[in-house]
Amino acid sequence: MRIPSPRASLVYLHDLTMTAVALVVALYLRVGEQAFQEYRDPLLTGLPILVLIAAVVFRFSGLYRGIWRYASVPDLAQLLRAVTTVVLCFLAVMFLLTRLEALPRSLPVILWFVQLVLLGGPRFAYRLLKDRRLGLHDRDAGGVPRIPVLLLGVSDAAELFIRSLDQNAGAAYRVVGLLDDKNRRIGHAIRGVPVLGGPDDLPRVVEDLAQRGDRPQRLIVAKGQADVPGTVLRDLLEQAESLGLSMARLPSLTEFKSALGEGKIEVRPIALEDLLGRPQAVLDRGAIASLVTGRRVVVTGAGGTIGSELVRQIAALEPETLTLVDAGEFNLYSIEMEVRERFPALALQAVIADVRDRDRIFRLFQTQRPHMVFHAAALKHVPLVEANPAEGALTNVIGTRNVADAARANGCQAMVLVSTDKAIRPTSVMGATKRFAECYCQALDMLPPRDGGETATRYMTVRFGNVLGSSGSVVPLFTRQLAKGGPLTVTHPDMRRYFMTVREAVELVLQASAHGVARLEDRGKVLVLDMGEPVKIVDLARQMIRLAGYRPGHDIKIEFTGLRPGEKLFEEILTSTEAPTRTEADGVFLASPRVIDYALINRALGELETAARAGDAERVMTILTNIVPDFRAEAVLPPPSAFGTPAAGGGAGALNQGGTD
Repeated sequence: MRIPSPRASLVYLHDLTMTAVALVVALYLRVGEQAFQEYRDPLLTGLPILVLIAAVVFRFSGLYRGIWRYASVPDLAQLLRAVTTVVLCFLAVMFLLTRLEALPRSLPVILWFVQLVLLGGPRFAYRLLKDRRLGLHDRDAGGVPRIPVLLLGVSDAAELFIRSLDQNAGAAYRVVGLLDDKNRRIGHAIRGVPVLGGPDDLPRVVEDLAQRGDRPQRLIVAKGQADVPGTVLRDLLEQAESLGLSMARLPSLTEFKSALGEGKIEVRPIALEDLLGRPQAVLDRGAIASLVTGRRVVVTGAGGTIGSELVRQIAALEPETLTLVDAGEFNLYSIEMEVRERFPALALQAVIADVRDRDRIFRLFQTQRPHMVFHAAALKHVPLVEANPAEGALTNVIGTRNVADAARANGCQAMVLVSTDKAIRPTSVMGATKRFAECYCQALDMLPPRDGGETATRYMTVRFGNVLGSSGSVVPLFTRQLAKGGPLTVTHPDMRRYFMTVREAVELVLQASAHGVARLEDRGKVLVLDMGEPVKIVDLARQMIRLAGYRPGHDIKIEFTGLRPGEKLFEEILTSTEAPTRTEADGVFLASPRVIDYALINRALGELETAARAGDAERVMTILTNIVPDFRAEAVLPPPSAFGTPAAGGGAGALNQGGTD
């Protein structure tokens, strides 16, 4: 190997000098002062031979590719190999020349240890000196004070972060302590940074550090989203607010290592989904892939929150064709452009179509002949559907019938209806229309194969709760209100909702669908996603205020506006009457709602369509109540004058976060 620079040449000269010194020291350690008297001639003979061997071995061993400041275990292993090779070659040459009669037999072993110390010691001493010099500085290379921070998590990411700060003279942070979320390693240290306590010890740790003049300004989470429970993060966020600390988190370990290589490590703000702290479901990716890979797939409502994420995840699984259907031009165009950029080889088609147009949907399915249909198109905003029940019935019920009938008529393998927790004991028109749609799909699922076919189309309903960040979500509402300086409006202090991220919701929709397709004995049943524990909307509001750097009730007020027509205090995912059971698919339950006879529900659908197209809201409500007896129509029917835009100022609970758009 060519020595690449003058600095490397100096290191090369250092190593040869230390090699010569190592032989003298090793011989002295073995025989004492006799090394310079009785062993003078063998020493003078062996020195040039050893140095010559070392010169050749070191030159081609790769020792000079590394940088002393970053000396590490791989560098030590490389040094071990080089020193071992030198000693063995020296031993062989001296045996040929002198039969080793002139030197002590134990000399090679002593030489190996001494040479390793003399070559490796300066390398690691230099690194320690550099690390300590950087670590002790309270200011970066530009003279700007470093921000003292606490890390939550004794992890690989924490060690990498601390190491990167030690090695970067321009680093913005200085780690003054660690908190162990497991409370197992208190009293230990990572690279000299002590583990001072657990999450519950945050106030004491901050006070102790303040007395030492090292009061932290920020708490950085150094563990993955699934590794720290949401309850712990929520408690820490509240404590951090009272202590005047901001909170952030490191990127994922993969992203962190990539950023480390580019020298661009940036901490991220704590996101709202971090506070959910939901355990990650174990996905059967093989089953999910077999559901759509190489298949013709149609997604309705493709421009919506759930629909667009379905499109992204399905596109990554390499379907034969992927058809995006939506009535909204802009959203459809946006997701089409995104997918075309990410998957240029995918056979993709974007179709503007309204699911309420039966002829249009049938022509589309006759052309595409899909294997799989994911029906996510729906009206989902509770107040708007409450004020426009006929429109809600046409889209959510008649639109679902059109898609389902087209799938059956064209021999589709399976259709998946994306539903909502508001379909359980509904108190809103939106919830009642979604339950009606579920009933129709259940009835179709129980029918025998069409026209003597071998298998009938499977109709699966996947029911789940609120999706963070969807167009109807409470999160965008709170974000807009925060931007205006508040107040944040919540309908009721006790209102609770289930939440999950859109990515997780769609992953579980695909997992549930794969499970349902494989189990024909589950026909007529409903798949329900495990939503974890419900969250109080008022707590969500407080957390968003804290994440924005404000104090709830002081900087930003929270106002309670009262329940709107059709709203529940508590949403349900399952009821005991549906006999819920766990499935083999992680994160998925199976419910058994009552199944309505196909002839009965088909007749009711005809009446519902007639009433809805005539704008007969009262008749629509009556039919919904007949098919969905749990629907409390009297609690939600607005006065005739209200069949327009609902009054402004509704609280967060007035929105549906179901993500069925």
